[in-house]
Amino acid sequence: MQLTYPPFEQAQILVVGDVMLDRYWHGTTSRISPEAPVPVFKVGREEDRPGGAGNVSLNIAALGAGASLVSVVGRDEAGYRLQNRLLAAGIRVDLQESDSKPTITKLRAISRHQQLLRMDFEEDFAPEDSSEFLAKATAIIPTVKALVLSDYAKGSLHDCQGLIALARRHGVPVLVDPKGRDFSRYRGADVLTPNLTELEGVVGPCRTEREMVDKSAVLMEQLDLKAMLITRGEQGMSLLRPGQPELHLPARAREVFDVTGAGDTVIATLAAAVAAGQSLPQATALANLAAGLVVGKLGTATISGPELRRAILLEQGAERGLVTEEQLLLAIEDARLRGERLVFTNGCFDIIHAGHVGYLEEARKLGDRLIVAVNSDASIRRLKGEGRPINPLDRRMAVLAGLESVDWVVGFDDDTPERLLQALKPDVLVKGGDYRDDQVVGWEIVKAYGGEIRTLRFFDSCSTTGIVNKIRGGE
Repeated sequence: MQLTYPPFEQAQILVVGDVMLDRYWHGTTSRISPEAPVPVFKVGREEDRPGGAGNVSLNIAALGAGASLVSVVGRDEAGYRLQNRLLAAGIRVDLQESDSKPTITKLRAISRHQQLLRMDFEEDFAPEDSSEFLAKATAIIPTVKALVLSDYAKGSLHDCQGLIALARRHGVPVLVDPKGRDFSRYRGADVLTPNLTELEGVVGPCRTEREMVDKSAVLMEQLDLKAMLITRGEQGMSLLRPGQPELHLPARAREVFDVTGAGDTVIATLAAAVAAGQSLPQATALANLAAGLVVGKLGTATISGPELRRAILLEQGAERGLVTEEQLLLAIEDARLRGERLVFTNGCFDIIHAGHVGYLEEARKLGDRLIVAVNSDASIRRLKGEGRPINPLDRRMAVLAGLESVDWVVGFDDDTPERLLQALKPDVLVKGGDYRDDQVVGWEIVKAYGGEIRTLRFFDSCSTTGIVNKIRGGE
């Protein structure tokens, strides 16, 4: 499946569900207590992160999409801190405060990147604690393209049916991260994202993949669901839809460091991609890719848009080498976010010789990334006449892509690179030969946005035309 990076900035998502404060105490354990056979944990650093529905919202915002959150917290210091963390991330927050229940807080002690202990401070919320949810969601739902119900079984989602009916009236897809053994409360949702253990808690043991598919099909029919995305740990994910072939995706994690919050990343990426116009299979593939990245991080974590985009480029083989113009635009956007300096040069490169190699090596030294734009066969014929090029475009590009100095190679059909320069806006435009800046094609475009023009000498007095003429003379 060919992955594309969605226009997340066009997506607005409402998240409703259980929010919590994930607290981390980082420290050292170098001795055993004299009071009891337990390690002494010396606290060195404290860290607070939004968890649960808060982490789902953070993941959505990190991708560059708009996130609104409706939830409940206690009227306490943890609730205020949680709200401030969410607002700082650019999330639209509308929290109901409970006078009788505390903000759900989970405290973890971490030493040497390992979790030693978790302490939970919580009481399940009662229906009156989330009595304002439907009214708050009603005010927001006309502005969003997806609704996420993030259920951690803490009592705040007591009216799932009211929220699902609200979304359906507005034509907004509903995605649910479920909990518990009663999935009937999610009847009518578009997508459920249980893990395999949660699914088996409802449908019974699934000893084979076929049994999992068949039991899920029955459940989807009973609950009027459009799809189920089952996360299966090291076995990856399975997207199941009534009447359509199942889609099984392998796990993408290179190294599993911490699975905390991985389900939040899955449903956040899935919802953001759907809200940005991706098909459900495409959105599932992106969620699978994001999950493989987040489990390599410690604790409840997020995947940023640039991280996901870079993973897509690696998936396509576009981190370097031959790229389309569309892939190149994404790659250089990612490079700029990393603060890299982009160098651009162009030419026919019909017969690549030592002069080209030396020239490209020198060009690469002017920045962090070298882009080589290559004239198409048709444009070379227009410029140099019939009989040229000697080598077709795919072969010329393949040779250039094999050079260590070259990062990206892209073809273009215009007679000049001016259109590409306007689109790419490289930091440095390089041309070979004895030119003044104002003699280099495209110089005024580059100068206009503050770029730099550099001319480099040719090496070894090599010339493609000279080589061609010599060969033809020998013939």
